[in-house]
Amino acid sequence: MRIAIIGAGNVGSALSKAAVDAGHAVTLTATSPEKAAKVAAETGARAAASNLDAVADADVVVLAVPGSAVGAVAQEIAPAVRGKVVVDATNPLNATFTDLDIEETAAVQTLQRLVNDAAVVKAFNTIFAGRLGTPTESGHRLDAFYAGDDTDAKKVVAELLTSLGFRPIDAGGLRMARALEEMAFLNIALNAGNNWPWQSGWALLGPTV
Repeated sequence: MRIAIIGAGNVGSALSKAAVDAGHAVTLTATSPEKAAKVAAETGARAAASNLDAVADADVVVLAVPGSAVGAVAQEIAPAVRGKVVVDATNPLNATFTDLDIEETAAVQTLQRLVNDAAVVKAFNTIFAGRLGTPTESGHRLDAFYAGDDTDAKKVVAELLTSLGFRPIDAGGLRMARALEEMAFLNIALNAGNNWPWQSGWALLGPTV
């Protein structure tokens, strides 16, 4: 796939490397051209001059920015992502990291309103950056939950998750993204509160068929 990643922090950088290693063509942007060039060189991606440049030829656009920046980025790229798959990998943490800052049932629903001509899927938000390149634990594939209202877009995201080594699990429509955002917050709180090494991930065990 041709993947545009907006954001080159921990998540964007790790996802860029994992996607390139899986054979995808990745273009990324950062808050500064220097940061984008540095991360692109480290991960094998192409650094874009701007967010609009990054998404122009992309099949999939991934938002890997702080939750507080999603609105501004969405408004900027909205005209350029019509008909594209937009993946929301963000978590809507508040300014003190003590809770989630959500206006609707799920933060991703606000993103869908802002880019209403794109198909938005919530994914990657329950996976720590440090696990994006290591999708297994003790012989088990980690689960990658995703949610969205567009069936075809979810198939694309499931294919992407599978290519990175995860077991994709369809959590349902965008309404269910609230559960994914809460799952991510729980994992963040557990690691921060217990001084864990930010390597824990989700895996459902037991029969699923």
